[in-house]
Amino acid sequence: MVMKKRILSGMRPTGKLHIGHYVGALENWVKLQEEYESYHLIADYHVLTTNLSTDEIYNNSIEMVIDWLASGLDHLKSPIFRQSQIKEHAELFLIYSMLITTARLERNPTVKEQVRDLNIENVIYGHLGYPVLQAADILLYKGEVVPVGEDQLQHLELSCKLARKFNHRYGQFFAEIQPILSPTPRLMSLNNPEKKMSKSLGEKSYVAIRDSKDIVSQKIKKAVADKKGVENLLTLYSYFGQNKKYQQMKTDFKAGKLMNANLKDELTKVILGFLEPLQKKIATYQKNPQTVNKIITQGNQQAQKIADQNLTEIKKIVGLR
Repeated sequence: MVMKKRILSGMRPTGKLHIGHYVGALENWVKLQEEYESYHLIADYHVLTTNLSTDEIYNNSIEMVIDWLASGLDHLKSPIFRQSQIKEHAELFLIYSMLITTARLERNPTVKEQVRDLNIENVIYGHLGYPVLQAADILLYKGEVVPVGEDQLQHLELSCKLARKFNHRYGQFFAEIQPILSPTPRLMSLNNPEKKMSKSLGEKSYVAIRDSKDIVSQKIKKAVADKKGVENLLTLYSYFGQNKKYQQMKTDFKAGKLMNANLKDELTKVILGFLEPLQKKIATYQKNPQTVNKIITQGNQQAQKIADQNLTEIKKIVGLR
């Protein structure tokens, strides 16, 4: 019997998920769970790297999991667990911290981008080192493949580097991690089409999975509609609308005949059509919070079993018996 390769992927519970999360990650996770042994991480420790306020972490975690389940993630095929409940993540993070220099971490372009976008004056150690924690998240479960967007390849390379350094120093233990690139390019912001759709750019930059009809309509109506903006709206339509109509609108745009108001109306219709069944499923899960808690508890137990076994072996290899 051929064993399925193992995937470890996750998200930070920092608030509303948007259609960029769905297209860039969730949709792919749902497809991959049929082919791989998938584990999905609620990366609650990672929240602290950019925000020390913990008031909403737990509620955000529950709501994020509801969105995952409503999107089609099957907890029986893809256990879902809280990073903070598995102490072995922190232990492996500490070991890996000894294998990388601060100079290497300071060159991380994603950290630089976050510092700029979030207006961070002084970078804390945890923020600088979060790619190391991310590597521990993946390799604690001996993850072999990781679904990522092109903008995340830099992080994955660091995880691979740490695995190689560990293997070279202590003996072969971790497999080489292979990326699975998302087939969908990242979605761009509604109000700044030069940048990725992101919560850090404010609510006007994205359509949240839970946005009401009125809010969706208003956000798209106010979306930037210069040349770059219209190209962005057409790209959004290509994901959620009919290909025949998309091709026609693209032709009209090139000919200078496309009416921006018509494009925005059509985009609003198809996004609302996509969100309606998703939001109905979300509402069902929200009525049964005990079911969601049970799913996470079961996932914690499954993750803990693997983490216990692997960290015991890792500490033995390192000499920390």
